[in-house]
Amino acid sequence: MIKKNKKNICLAIMIACGLSAGAQSQSGNYQMQQVQLQTRWAKEVSPANALKEYPRPQMVRGNWTNLNGLWDYAITGKDVVQPSVFEGRILVPFPLESALSGVKKALKPDELLWYKRRFNFKANAGERTMLNFGAVDYQCWVFVNGREVGSHEGGYTAFSMDISSALHDGQNEILIKVYDPSDAGYGPRGKQVLNPRSIYYTPTSGIWQTVWMETVPAAYIESLDITPDIDKGLVKVKVRSAADLPVTLALEGKIFNGKSNQWMSIPVKHAKLWSPASPFLYDLWATLGKDKVKSYFGMRKVSVAKDAAGVERIMLNNKPYYNLGTLDQGFWPDGLYTAPTDEALAFDIKAIKAMGFNTIRKHIKVEPARWYYHADKLGMLVWQDFVQPNPGLPPGAKEIFEKQGAEMLSQLHNFPCITTWVLFNEKWGAYDQARLTSWIKNTDPSRIVNGHSGEYLYVNDKLRSESPDAYINADITDVHSYPQPMNSVKIAGKAQVCGEFGGIGVFIPDHQWNTETAWGYVNEKPADLKAKYAGMNASLEKFAAQGMSGSIYTQPFDVEGEQNGLMTYDREIVKIPFSELRKIHTRLNPDLQSAAWMKYLKSVTAQDADLTDPAILSQRALVAFEGGSRDQKTLQAVVRGVSKIADPGFKAMLSEQEAFRSAMGRATYSRFMYEMLFRQEIQQLFNEQKSWEQIADHLKSHYGEVGEETYLRIKSLGALNGRDWAIYRDVAKVYLEKFGNNLQENERLMFQKALKENP
Repeated sequence: MIKKNKKNICLAIMIACGLSAGAQSQSGNYQMQQVQLQTRWAKEVSPANALKEYPRPQMVRGNWTNLNGLWDYAITGKDVVQPSVFEGRILVPFPLESALSGVKKALKPDELLWYKRRFNFKANAGERTMLNFGAVDYQCWVFVNGREVGSHEGGYTAFSMDISSALHDGQNEILIKVYDPSDAGYGPRGKQVLNPRSIYYTPTSGIWQTVWMETVPAAYIESLDITPDIDKGLVKVKVRSAADLPVTLALEGKIFNGKSNQWMSIPVKHAKLWSPASPFLYDLWATLGKDKVKSYFGMRKVSVAKDAAGVERIMLNNKPYYNLGTLDQGFWPDGLYTAPTDEALAFDIKAIKAMGFNTIRKHIKVEPARWYYHADKLGMLVWQDFVQPNPGLPPGAKEIFEKQGAEMLSQLHNFPCITTWVLFNEKWGAYDQARLTSWIKNTDPSRIVNGHSGEYLYVNDKLRSESPDAYINADITDVHSYPQPMNSVKIAGKAQVCGEFGGIGVFIPDHQWNTETAWGYVNEKPADLKAKYAGMNASLEKFAAQGMSGSIYTQPFDVEGEQNGLMTYDREIVKIPFSELRKIHTRLNPDLQSAAWMKYLKSVTAQDADLTDPAILSQRALVAFEGGSRDQKTLQAVVRGVSKIADPGFKAMLSEQEAFRSAMGRATYSRFMYEMLFRQEIQQLFNEQKSWEQIADHLKSHYGEVGEETYLRIKSLGALNGRDWAIYRDVAKVYLEKFGNNLQENERLMFQKALKENP
């Protein structure tokens, strides 16, 4: 109540000064738009440092130009050939709808989004210039100096185009046209919807990953394919290029020669195996003519095989490894699909590791390449979801789903963190499951495939969805069970997992995206979450003994209307302390004591939820109050713990009226006390048919001046609403004389006007 009042005052002051919240100045300077929640990294964002890191860590070149920063933008009708006027400036690569873009506007299905940027260029003989995009949602066309140089469909994968022939020395112009109908279209769009609600969220439109240019020789490396084989002690590498040309690979000081577009088998003797406990990565350099790129790889193997007892389990490096995971959706309150900074991008993985998890299920989103790089460096297994097709499967939905899926399989192949592909989720747009599962396994035999996560779905032990062919051609049987976990069915040759469970809603005041409504399968207070979560993990331990190989808890962070995360959406509050979570997870993740885990714990900071629980804060504030503290923070904490007149905090508010009026504001204090007494005293006195004199005596004798003020207010309002002007004139005059200074201006004017009009 106090915070909301202050916010309204601030907005009123801004409006009075002729400003709008988060508006850009006429000079076009960048300013983040207002948003319900903001992460700690948002303040670091500026046009000069917008995601400045090289975006493709598996194929690094030195000669590149980051095009992130302020671009001109326009929103037009769908049939417009080119905008005549640009509306303002947008900070790339933050999506249009995000606060960090500086725009925060919705894009409608009948509209186009346009970007424009100018840059200086000078050609060098024998070099080509590539324009690269991490991702643009959903469909885009790219023009350089008025000439269309390429297009791309699909909002989650990277693409490049050679723009050399369209460039000239001097100033050049890039123009980008974007069409993104979100859930009104036929393409994959994840959990984005035009009308965000419950488990669906605000859309991301336009450029949402880094844009950059780099110069390459006429013959250059297009991509790398890297596949480790720990059983044979080697790594297989294919250097892709337009023509078959000589290439060299450098690994650990040794040079290996071969040809592009052909596999090269490079021995890795006595390999240091990659795992969450020891995420060792090998540096690799590839050279084709004048082109040289730096990459890396990890020596690891994932498979399903029988353990010593003959039970099929998920294996990491030929040993049973329980995949203790959580469902990460990759949304940010200030950037939506785009993390504010690279440090923020890594923080999520560090925080999940600090909780004691060793696995992340990346849910229906493909992250920027640097996210997977951080997972590789930090040591985190990743189950990578495909971005589901449009659930209604309209014409074109299947084709673009498979096209984008193939791009994803290719672009993410080299990251050792990815161990599992997840094809479908809870029947959302599922089709041809047997064919598509086999296609994934044939395309990438180095990983296991979960053909359908949650085709068997239980809520409160009741089966909502099932299919006899749920696990056809897959390596895993998977069940979703909310809130309590279950084990999936046992099928020979397949590992058992619980692909989702949990969803416990815990609401933290002042850290909610939506304070009116919030979603969770069950709701708990912060103090009760630990016991509930520990009980769920005790069940997982029993299932693991019976053959379960992995489990995915929903979820690590709140997301918009879903407040069922282990941390708040702004990443500020952890609802169970990190140390307590690790204790709970120790039996399922024995690597928690390894150096790789302990290394990152000090760099992960968040406030424990018990420090935000109003009841706990109020208790501590009352102790401070009784010790003589009267600072504003203490008094406000006392107020937040007051829900009934019997609370000690209410008595404190009576004993130190002026101190609390100063902390809350005079009018806010008076209304708070009035509402408390009305609900818990006056209504009962009315029900007992007490007279006004009896009500006045009771309130004055029990609550003193506050009781008298409350009595005069309720009687004045009653007379005003009943148009009993004789009573109103007498009581309202006294009320205004004695307590008028405690009223908000609009209320005081209302009472005064009624007196004036009814003398």
